[in-house]
Amino acid sequence: MPDINLLPENLLWLECLLRILLAIFLGFALGVERQLRLKVAGIRTHVVVATGAALFTVVSKYGFTDTDYFNAAQVAAQVVSGIGFIGAGMILHRQNAVHGLTSAAGIWLTAAIAMAAAAGMYYIAIGAAVLIILIQLFLHLPFGLFKEKHYTEVRIVFKSPTEDSPTVIKKIFAITSFTEFKAERKGDDIIYYAVLHTKKEINAEIIYNMVNEYPFVISVEKTESDR
Repeated sequence: MPDINLLPENLLWLECLLRILLAIFLGFALGVERQLRLKVAGIRTHVVVATGAALFTVVSKYGFTDTDYFNAAQVAAQVVSGIGFIGAGMILHRQNAVHGLTSAAGIWLTAAIAMAAAAGMYYIAIGAAVLIILIQLFLHLPFGLFKEKHYTEVRIVFKSPTEDSPTVIKKIFAITSFTEFKAERKGDDIIYYAVLHTKKEINAEIIYNMVNEYPFVISVEKTESDR
């Protein structure tokens, strides 16, 4: 792909800014898809990563002129390594299961797309962003082939003033036991802190309805899973 500037040299800063804005927009689009699925790495994380990767790319390409001592590819390589550290920090190993792999890979891909946009490879950056969003949507279609085999982890806090709320919770999530469970008395109530793994699809609407429909439910949190 030819490396040409779209604007005169005295307006190069404007072209660079537009490239960064495109990277931010694409990072925002990728973040929306993740946040709608209640992932820890949502819109803000993707936008910040995209902005940083784009800025590093622009600086590496136009911020240095002494080519005898500098190679723009060196900065790009360091961005990839740096994003790798961020992704590694998002991966957790809990209850014999690995969580956060997809989110970490998504952050890594967001940085790559932002770098492509900042380098002036507009069609490639936009095309890659559209493709990954479509793939994510396609793989979440309710087909048996694409159904997640892992359980969704849910952290829930609820109380039991008069009824056997643990039994009710098990029926709601279609489980037979909790992964973690502890209880403490506060006044006349017993407060339960539980972690469970369920095959049911858990989204923001289900959590909202559950908290409103069952008065004994204090909070429900879907933790990061590898989806």
